[in-house]
Amino acid sequence: MANSIEKYATILQKNLDQQVEQGATSGWMEKNAGQVIYNGGKTVEIATISTQGLANYDRDLGFTKGAISLVYQTYTMTQDRGRTFSIDRMDNDDTHFHLNATAAMADFQKKNVIPEIDAYRYSKLATLAIAAGHTKSSFTPTADTVFQQLLQDLGAIEDIYGDTATIVISMPGSVKRILEQSTFWNRSASIVEFDRGGLKTKVHAVNDNPIIPVPSARMKTKYVFHDGKTAGQEAGGFVADPSALSINWLLSVMTVPIAVSKTDKIRIFEPDVNQTADAWKLDYRKYHDLWVKKQQEAGLFVNTAPSV
Repeated sequence: MANSIEKYATILQKNLDQQVEQGATSGWMEKNAGQVIYNGGKTVEIATISTQGLANYDRDLGFTKGAISLVYQTYTMTQDRGRTFSIDRMDNDDTHFHLNATAAMADFQKKNVIPEIDAYRYSKLATLAIAAGHTKSSFTPTADTVFQQLLQDLGAIEDIYGDTATIVISMPGSVKRILEQSTFWNRSASIVEFDRGGLKTKVHAVNDNPIIPVPSARMKTKYVFHDGKTAGQEAGGFVADPSALSINWLLSVMTVPIAVSKTDKIRIFEPDVNQTADAWKLDYRKYHDLWVKKQQEAGLFVNTAPSV
């Protein structure tokens, strides 16, 4: 039985990671994790390449020597989150435990984990964009103004990256509905295929830049992530910080956000081993974080609503 449980835990862990990548509206950011060296635990390594510009070629002396460096920097995943769950022995026999546990953990991730990961990523990108001065603040979208403002914000990135870079437009559904009322929408919007973590979908686009609808609750500039222990935080999860601004849209060059989400080894204890209850015990731990290399922060832009 022990070998069966260990095998099941490994498969469940893999499936839960895949569910986050495909289910999160920010799952596409994990495609950039190929830049990351991850060997387990909380730390990762990301390479930064530095080069020098061109110099004149001398017909007698030949090439001017240049410098190129490849430096790996260590980053720590600051989001170390977890929960433990119990499924009473009387509610399950050995046959049904796998089915019920899989369904329960998938539901937990869909309702609790994925929204939190999205919210953390968008708020962190917004914070980086604001700190870098890549922001338009106190903008209230209307059908008459929203399209032109979006084009202007896209232009701020295109002026640096050119118009060949794909810019992902993460936008609350409420703002997207205003955008669709613009007189420019029908003649300017198109449909493109978008890969959101191995799951390809058709989405609207502006200048071939995909628009990804995001629930409004996940589009704030700052959140409080409950520790599950402090009074008032026992339910865990997250809430918008009182000082948070609503995000009208967040623009990200597709290759810029580097996101990692790892379910640490899931531990499953049978009722006969569980010392605290006559129940199956599941320990779930999630490491995740997001980084942007300093030299790529120009690939971010955030448009925020007025403070309330």
